[in-house]
Amino acid sequence: MATIDKLLAVIERYKNLGIDSQIDYDKFYLYSIITHSTAIEGSTVTEFENQMLFDEGISAKGKTIVEQMMNLDLKRAYEESISLAKKHTPFSIDMLCQLAHLVMEHTGATYKTALGDFSSANGDLRLLNVTAGVGGQSYMSYQKVPAKLEEFCKWLNAERGKDLNTAQRYNLSFEAHYRLVTIHPWADGNGRMARLVMNHLQFEFGLVPTKVLKEDKGDYINALINTRESGDIAIFQEFMVAEMVKTLTKDIDLFVKSTEEESRENKPKSREKILELLRIHPEYTTAILAKEIGVTSKAIEKQLAILKKEGLLRREGSDRKGRWVVK
Repeated sequence: MATIDKLLAVIERYKNLGIDSQIDYDKFYLYSIITHSTAIEGSTVTEFENQMLFDEGISAKGKTIVEQMMNLDLKRAYEESISLAKKHTPFSIDMLCQLAHLVMEHTGATYKTALGDFSSANGDLRLLNVTAGVGGQSYMSYQKVPAKLEEFCKWLNAERGKDLNTAQRYNLSFEAHYRLVTIHPWADGNGRMARLVMNHLQFEFGLVPTKVLKEDKGDYINALINTRESGDIAIFQEFMVAEMVKTLTKDIDLFVKSTEEESRENKPKSREKILELLRIHPEYTTAILAKEIGVTSKAIEKQLAILKKEGLLRREGSDRKGRWVVK
């Protein structure tokens, strides 16, 4: 199992390589977080398909409307979460329910109970009891949810106000994730909300955000179950540390590989091809350029950054509706 010290060392290398300062890094890393988070809940939309959906409004062929709306909703929720994190907005039940509303806005359901109707699409707290899958343990009674969620917000706000080092901040974000899942405040979307709150804290603290890979869903769920059964939060924290070491190491390896590929390519031709394409198609995105030229998106991002720095290229407008201007 990877230790927090190993994670800090991997993050240092990650930053020293300048991966987090690449053009559009924040956007594409966020898209990756969203893609993996929805995939854990059953979405089959890929990262590239989400890039096209988010930036170009182009729907993914063969994917259901529900899957695509799941990803669009989570994107909106993350954008609101990041805005709140930048303002250091205190956590409250209202804030969490508003984020839950965004997460489930177009895929949530209305439930009818003896106590009245409630809607996961509106971010309403559940008015029924739920279990963790078929034959799984029951989560706490719905009657306890409001008080426990209030207690959660008070605890988290107090912890956020402390002078924490990087390791402590990561562990706090992981513990917040676990605690929210354990409360299970909503009928739907609890997993996405727990991962969003974890990332929210990391955005607020200026940390590299954690993503849970869809292929590790089984281990992730087992870590949650084992922590719940043992009452030892260190089990989940250690799993998340190991998961983050794995994902960042993978990103580093891909970056190094793309850099090596780029060094073997004829750079002048690559640069000329980018400029030539953008003269004709100023609306082209990084993803489309990568597909047209036949290199990785990271390689394109590096070339665009260089061309902008050299004054040969500039960007006008937003990521989605803007255009490139070749000088």
